[in-house]
Amino acid sequence: MPAGEGQRIVIVGGGQAAAQALQSLRQGGFPGALTLVSDEAALPYQRPPLSKGYMKGEVEEERLYFKPSAWYEDQNIELLLGTHVPKIDRASRQVQLGHGGHLPYDYLILATGSRPRPLPVRGADLGGVHDLRTLADVERLSPKMVAGRRIVIIGAGYIGLEAAAVARQMGLEVTVIETAPRVLARVTSPVLSEFYAGEHARQGVEILTGAQLSHLDGVDGEVSAAILADGTRLPADIVLSGIGILPNEELAKDAGIACSNGILVDRDARTSDPHVFAAGDCASRPLVHFGRSGRLESVHNAIEQGKLAAAAILGLPRPAEDCPWFWSDQYDLKLQIAGLSQGYDTHVIRGDPDSRKFAVFYLKNGTLIAVDAVNSPPEFLASKKLIMSGAKLAPAVLIDTSTPMKDIAAQAAA
Repeated sequence: MPAGEGQRIVIVGGGQAAAQALQSLRQGGFPGALTLVSDEAALPYQRPPLSKGYMKGEVEEERLYFKPSAWYEDQNIELLLGTHVPKIDRASRQVQLGHGGHLPYDYLILATGSRPRPLPVRGADLGGVHDLRTLADVERLSPKMVAGRRIVIIGAGYIGLEAAAVARQMGLEVTVIETAPRVLARVTSPVLSEFYAGEHARQGVEILTGAQLSHLDGVDGEVSAAILADGTRLPADIVLSGIGILPNEELAKDAGIACSNGILVDRDARTSDPHVFAAGDCASRPLVHFGRSGRLESVHNAIEQGKLAAAAILGLPRPAEDCPWFWSDQYDLKLQIAGLSQGYDTHVIRGDPDSRKFAVFYLKNGTLIAVDAVNSPPEFLASKKLIMSGAKLAPAVLIDTSTPMKDIAAQAAA
C-alpha cells in the first residue's frame, strides 16, 4: 500500500542516494513525516569533488551540499545528523539510535554507502596515512598537501589517479603503487591504461605497477616510508590508500535482510523486507541492460535508485533505468564512461589518443556494451542510447570519424 498521510519514512545515510530519495518523495507528493539519520555531522553532500576541486581548495564546503539547511526546513524534513544507527528492529519497525532512542518507520531506505577497504599492512595506523572518502578525511589531509612533500598513493584506480593528479598540480612529489600489471586494470582496457599511465608520467608521477606493498615505516608515530615486497623503500610524508571500497551492508545483514556483496534489491530498490529499501553504493541491484546483478559505485546509480525507491514507496510508475555512466577528471582530461565493459571481445578506437580526444568502444558479439570517451562528449552521449537499445555496430562504422557520432546513432536506430 502506498505511503501517505500519518506515515513516517526514515532514510539512513547522508549521500547522493539519500538526498535524491528525500527530494523525490516530496516531489512525488508524500505528505507524511520524513527523517534522515546520518553518521556525519554535515548536511548531505557530494563526494566526487572531494578528490578533485575540494582537495585543491577550489570548492567551498557549502557548494558540496545538495541543498541548504533552509530547504530541509521548508520541506519539513527532520535531520538527525552526527547520529549512528546500530540496529534495525524489523518486527516493530524501528531503528535504534546511537544515543539509545528509537525511531519508528513505516518504510525505511538504507543509503548507508560504502567505506574504504582497510590497508592490510603493518603501519597502516601511523599518522600521515589517509583514506579519501569523507569531508573529515579531506580536512585531515589538506593541511599536509604542501608543495615539495612526498606522497605515496596505494592503488591506481580512479580515486588513486585523481588524487595523484591533484597532488602533482599542488606541487607534491607523487608515487603510485599498483599490484596489477597496469593502472585502472579493474575497470578499463589496456588502451586506456596505457594512455593514462603515459599522461601521469608526463606530469611527473612515478607509477610502479606489479608492485606489492609490504609495510609502512614510521618515526615518532608518523609515516616515513612505504616498503615494497622486494625491499624497495619509498620515502613518504603522506600515504593515501585507494584500494577500493566495501559496501556498508552490516546494518541490513544483522537485521536478517538478504545481502551478498551489498544489500540485495529488486528493480524497485526493495530488499527482502518489503518495508525496507536500499540505494546507492550499499545496494546490489539488477543491471537490466546487462542481464545480471551487481553493485554500481556512481552518482548515476545513487540518483536512479533514490528515484526508484521513492516511486515504489509512493506507488508511482517505475522511473526509467538508464545505462550506467561514470566520469573521472584528471588534469585537463575528462573521461566519461557509459556502460560496463567487462566481458567485451572486441574494442575499437575512434580518434587518435595522441590528440587527447578519442573514444574506445567495447563490443560483445557485435553489440555495443560500453564506451570510454576522453574529452569526447558526443561519443559518450550517443553511446548511452546505443547501449540501451542493444545496438549492433560494425567496427568500421565506429572508426570512421568523418561520420558524426549522432548520425551513427540515428542510423542504428532507424
